Amino acid sequence: MEKIYESEYRFLQILWEQEPAASPELVKLCGERLGWKKSTTYTVIRKLAEKGIVKSEKTIVRTLVTKEEVDHQAGEELLERTCQGNIPAFFAAFLKDRKLTEEEATKLRRLIDEAQKQDR
Repeated sequence: MEKIYESEYRFLQILWEQEPAASPELVKLCGERLGWKKSTTYTVIRKLAEKGIVKSEKTIVRTLVTKEEVDHQAGEELLERTCQGNIPAFFAAFLKDRKLTEEEATKLRRLIDEAQKQDR
């Protein structure tokens, strides 16, 4: 999947909420929520369609990827950019000067346990 920029992600958030959506409705929503002009919305739709992220047919726009897929890609890019893929270094940097609640710590332990099981 090609890189998705911040403005494209903000558009996708609106589309995921409304999907499928007519492009005139998306123009209205992007104007209200993002302060975009009509031409900006249509440009973003076109660029995302060229990347294979959305499909626009007869004024109806649909996503071809899930929010989870896009968020996963963004997380992978952040991990690689900041810590060269080193997960412990990423967590150490992220958790520095933060206090986790017991619930957050439990969720993280569960995620780590599940990731370890996948390797086996």
